[in-house]
Amino acid sequence: LPLVDMKIRRLSICLSLLQYNHFRFASAFANRASSRRSSSVQQRQRLSPSLDTSPQQQRRRTPSQHTSTSTHVTMTTNANNQQSNNSNPLTINCLPQPLLLGSASFTRKLILSQMNIPYHVVVRPIDERTLGDRTMNANPEELVLLLANAKMDKLLGEIEGGGCDGELSDALEVSSASGSELDDKNGMESNNDSVNDKEKEWIILTGDQVVTCQNRILEKPTSISEAKQFVSLYATHPPSTVGSVVLTHFPSGIRVEGVSVATIYFKESVAHSTTTRITTDETTNNERRDEGGPTDDDDSRPMDLVDRLLEQDAPILSCAGGLMIEHPLVQEHVERIDGTEDSVMGLSKDLVVRLLGELKVRLDER
Repeated sequence: LPLVDMKIRRLSICLSLLQYNHFRFASAFANRASSRRSSSVQQRQRLSPSLDTSPQQQRRRTPSQHTSTSTHVTMTTNANNQQSNNSNPLTINCLPQPLLLGSASFTRKLILSQMNIPYHVVVRPIDERTLGDRTMNANPEELVLLLANAKMDKLLGEIEGGGCDGELSDALEVSSASGSELDDKNGMESNNDSVNDKEKEWIILTGDQVVTCQNRILEKPTSISEAKQFVSLYATHPPSTVGSVVLTHFPSGIRVEGVSVATIYFKESVAHSTTTRITTDETTNNERRDEGGPTDDDDSRPMDLVDRLLEQDAPILSCAGGLMIEHPLVQEHVERIDGTEDSVMGLSKDLVVRLLGELKVRLDER
């Protein structure tokens, strides 16, 4: 029976890896297609007069347009799980679609897909490391809200200045192509009918996440050695993820925001190394044997969790704190999570659903 259980567990891990890699490759393909479209748009724009995208043209927020909500997620059930599989929070709240996602994170795209929220990626990077306080005992919630709002301001300025016209047109084309099919299916009128990208209303989402451990703010590791330092701390000091979500309605500028926090308790094994054989082909083994050298049975090297993730081409340097809680190799070391897995992955479903509801209320009050 123990042998059967072990084989079943290995099979489960292999299936999870297949699903994980399938989404990564699909996201990479979509990103390359979006990049080619953006490049084409930029080439067309070079042939036309330049647009004024000065800071003075960027939208300024007023206190009445901006609400903030901080949520510490401590339940393991998601608002998304309480809805039917075919529900869409944008449709439920009568909000414009598709959502504009100001993030290239494949986990955020995965979570939006799980929530049945149609989205289109429009990213305008900022220099995150020049903003905010990252000193010992600094407030991580303030930092992630500052960064998410900075990303939103940059994206809004680009949209207002016409720098995203090509991408918005792409979003409308995709939305109109799939919208009529979904509307017929749901018996609803499309929000996008006969509306061009200049008149269209948009809901824009940006976010940010950091990991905290021992009162330190850990962002994306800058090297493999730093990622290993982070992971070594997690065996004895449970890390917490602090993630922000900012939603803005365009063109009104009404904005809502919130924070979700989750804590991960790892087993001590997360910091252990395992001995892994270095595999070679049969010909190489025979040559080594003839020469009296080592074969596969002799070749081995210690591998820690980061090494094993790198062997799977996992993008650990793109994850805050080097954490990839969704990866099967990481999950086998997790004892429990105080919060939700989607919050750890970078986008709390509970928070998104609640903020969309708050945004709808604010829009109705206009």
